[in-house]
Amino acid sequence: MENAFINRELSWLSFNERVLQEASDPDVPLVERIKFLGIFSNNMDEFFKVRVATIKRMIDLKLDSRKMLGEKPKKLIQQVQFKVMRLQSKSQHIYLEIVRELEQENIYIIDETQLSDEQQEFVSAYFHEKILSAISPIMCSNVDKLPYLEDGAIYLACKLTGANNKTEYAIVDIPTTVLPRFIRLPAIGGKQYIILLDDIIRFNIREVFAIFKYDKYETYTIKLTRDAELDIDNDLTRSFLEKISRSVNRRRTGQPMRFVYDRNIPKDLLKFLVGHLELSDNNLIPGGRYHNFKDFMNFPNVGGTDLEYLPALPLDHPQIRTGSSILKAIDEKDILLHFPYQKFTDYINLLREAAIDPEVGKIKITLYRVANNSRVISALINAVQNGKEVVVVIELQARFDEFSNIYWARKLEEIGAKVLFGITGLKVHSKLTSITKKTGRSMRYYSVVGTGNFHEGNAMAYTDVALLTSNQHIGREVEKLFDYFENPFKYPVFKHLMVSPQFMRRKIYNMIDNEIKQANAGQEAWIMIKINNLVDVDVINKLYKASQAGVSVKIAVRGICSLVPGVNGLSDNIEAVSIVGRYLEHSRIFIFCNGGNEKYFISSADWMSRNLNARIEVATPVYDADIQKELKFIVEMQLQDNVKARIIDRQQNNKHKRNDRPPLSSQMFLYEHYKQMLEEKNGAKKD
Repeated sequence: MENAFINRELSWLSFNERVLQEASDPDVPLVERIKFLGIFSNNMDEFFKVRVATIKRMIDLKLDSRKMLGEKPKKLIQQVQFKVMRLQSKSQHIYLEIVRELEQENIYIIDETQLSDEQQEFVSAYFHEKILSAISPIMCSNVDKLPYLEDGAIYLACKLTGANNKTEYAIVDIPTTVLPRFIRLPAIGGKQYIILLDDIIRFNIREVFAIFKYDKYETYTIKLTRDAELDIDNDLTRSFLEKISRSVNRRRTGQPMRFVYDRNIPKDLLKFLVGHLELSDNNLIPGGRYHNFKDFMNFPNVGGTDLEYLPALPLDHPQIRTGSSILKAIDEKDILLHFPYQKFTDYINLLREAAIDPEVGKIKITLYRVANNSRVISALINAVQNGKEVVVVIELQARFDEFSNIYWARKLEEIGAKVLFGITGLKVHSKLTSITKKTGRSMRYYSVVGTGNFHEGNAMAYTDVALLTSNQHIGREVEKLFDYFENPFKYPVFKHLMVSPQFMRRKIYNMIDNEIKQANAGQEAWIMIKINNLVDVDVINKLYKASQAGVSVKIAVRGICSLVPGVNGLSDNIEAVSIVGRYLEHSRIFIFCNGGNEKYFISSADWMSRNLNARIEVATPVYDADIQKELKFIVEMQLQDNVKARIIDRQQNNKHKRNDRPPLSSQMFLYEHYKQMLEEKNGAKKD
């Protein structure tokens, strides 16, 4: 059917518009709103580096990619450009609105033209002490070629005008990698003032070019976003690690994808820059005075605590007792950790316990992204030092984390861990840990199967679940997959786990077909899905067939959704909502009615072609009845949310789901739910 799918790029932009809605929501604390502007900007950078770069490559190669993109690439680029410019303009208006509201809180973001005498002295001293030695201005008339502009960095493009209208162009880097973007100025009469690093340089721009005698100095912020795709060479003499290292270094010189500039820039200066950077009209995005709003993710709160979210510290898990063995707790009953509501340190403590337990012989783990000062890595190093066999499958092609993963791969190899780089042609995106314990003559497996990375930072902001189980059927199959990573000659068969690329798609089809069969027989039939992205056309067509058969399909999808709910005769029985709030929804939960014998899975995989066809992903069944109830409760709360839920539909206008029920924000409700469970458990202990 025509128009049965929403283009993934346009759907992603619709998701980022939901982020922008949070920045404009008066019910969100002010400092959090400005941070959402930062998230919006950061998302947009990645969108251009990856998705727009891919479309432009298709145009350059003259590929007819309508089947893949849903549109001709040139037409899609125009649609993307139009929507991006609209969102960019909207973000500027929201920023100015937030600035006005901050002023009502006696917090002022001021520029170089608004400084008091005392503040001018402070700014001048700060410039000479901290900034001047950190910047490297380039006089464009002195170079044959325009200086290389770093991807994602911000610069001041300068127009210097002297006697007889003599003009010179220059570029000044803004050193945000070594200095904070926001500088707190001396307070005046109870009012707090913040100035951007950019504006301190503007105020002192004459000092930058002190040896010249120009009459007029004009400065305009510019920023270039480059293609982030890795081009991996075929040099057989190099190791995979070396190839990735070289490829990441080459990324820095990727083709320009987007040039954002201050819309007030003089035409002659813009023409000079566009010509020397060899940009096309499709690369040009007019913006406001400031770029790299991603820095606003670190905007300082110089006001009251009411300007930020109230603290919601991760909670203890009721089944895990301080000072007691976590392995024994898993033996007693499967455990589901739900981050960030519950502590990620429980997982780290599990690794630490395994590292010193004399009966534990092996620890195996897949790593896709890890924190900078990773306590997960520290626990693995400790395990090696305690004589354990440690096997780490680390994905070197985790986009934008390649450098970090290369560093940790070398570090782990140095201390004696066995480091594997996955399977040729397939990214390892599964989230697995296997702990092998020898008790007497028997081997016992403990498994962790998760939806998110083993990353302390992510676990504070991303909602993810991780199953800790001593189920030996699951344990042996997790171990079987690790054996395959070490000896990838024969693909194993799995009875319990759903593993892509060989089996997951087929098993998903089988479960959807089973619901269709039940509906056709007049039985109860439904599917509930919590997922990040739903894009794969064949899976979507299966869900359409389920809807047409009378199967109720309810979806909580955070980001891209190419499926169109609520279309007569196609998807009448499908509802979809998207939650964007304090936390980034990341867990994947799949529930099938299965004739009343409900089936539950948690997974590392979204329903996208790349996840089902080109990655090693794992979905584990959940057999514990209490955890099944918890998973169903999580998804139902998302579907009942009437505060942060937006309705997904053909129009993509992100209307909030509103009804007559009492307000329910699923994220805050879940936190209070876990808090109450813990209090009840602790109260029962005291009694």
